[in-house]
Amino acid sequence: MPMTNKVTRVENAYARLKKEIRTNRMPSGFQATEPEIALRLGMSRTPVREALIRLESEGLVEIIPRRGVRVLPININDMKEIYEILTSLEPDVAGNIAAKNPTETELRPLEEAASDMEAALEQEDLDTWADADDRFHHHMLDLHGNRRLREFVLALNDQVHRTRIVTLRLRDKPMKSNKEHREILEHIRRGDADAARNAFRTHRKRAGQELISCLEKFRITNL
Repeated sequence: MPMTNKVTRVENAYARLKKEIRTNRMPSGFQATEPEIALRLGMSRTPVREALIRLESEGLVEIIPRRGVRVLPININDMKEIYEILTSLEPDVAGNIAAKNPTETELRPLEEAASDMEAALEQEDLDTWADADDRFHHHMLDLHGNRRLREFVLALNDQVHRTRIVTLRLRDKPMKSNKEHREILEHIRRGDADAARNAFRTHRKRAGQELISCLEKFRITNL
């Protein structure tokens, strides 16, 4: 098999498996053998194996010798640690982007994501809202340009997304989140690094507290 085809197959397996995990179609505790997963995807075992190794490095699955693969659970302490890290790192991403005075062309993906979040809430489509929210954060990291930071933060965001999918319908509609994203974008557009940094920090702190409070209220100890 040509190397390019192999890479494409591995990337395809990785993307599909990650989506299954992020959306809880393969929920916490889900366990299957490598052949079963390959059959589920309609693919050969080699790209599936390589994709699973990559997912294990990101903390989403555990490969158990001779037993298969298990989707790892997330608990409240995990979320507290993750939000502490995100609250430390992402505000500087926003501040650094603002300091670069990005063009409207560069900001267009952020504008589109923020607008899609607003439109999704008007339609009460929480799944589409969550996807647009993810896109906003992804585009922020793309604009920042630090590849290692991007990979690290996105791996944490995958865990947040899994938890959010479970809790989103247990909370009030995320109107505050839409307002905060719009404020962050406007601070970046004006080139106000300090305001962008502070707004992002406020957003992450509030979002983390809200999610963790929801887990505690409904006694959801593991996801």
